[in-house]
Amino acid sequence: MSAFLSPLVASRNQLTRTNPIKSNFVRNMASSSTSTGRQATRIPGPVETSIQQKIIEAFQPILLRVYNDSSKHSHHAAMRAQGGGSGETHFAIHLVSPSFTGKTSIARHRMVNALLKDEFDNKGLHALSLRLKTPEEWEKEGGGEMRSE
Repeated sequence: MSAFLSPLVASRNQLTRTNPIKSNFVRNMASSSTSTGRQATRIPGPVETSIQQKIIEAFQPILLRVYNDSSKHSHHAAMRAQGGGSGETHFAIHLVSPSFTGKTSIARHRMVNALLKDEFDNKGLHALSLRLKTPEEWEKEGGGEMRSE
């Protein structure tokens, strides 16, 4: 599983929030566990990179985590062929952005899906799991990890 985040410093079990005003950079924290329990850095593929860049430009997130969940679906025959076997078909995205203020859940989902239309139509993206929050909603929930596993 990989994760991309901005502007946070994170480990798999804990997130520590930094000041988003002072954090004018995006850090790639894509990682996966190795057999020794250490974190190994993994370079995101082209679909994941495109998703990250588009979301950052469009939503200017306070929190962005992109998980490549494709390996959980790689045994499906259709997924082996989808995206040319790129392993970039299924993603979970957790996004906190002021752009969602005043928008319903369905409107937020439509915004992200419309943004990633090219990835769905031409780059093999098959499925998205979305958790989309405003900064106020995220703070109300404690401002921590949004992934339930």
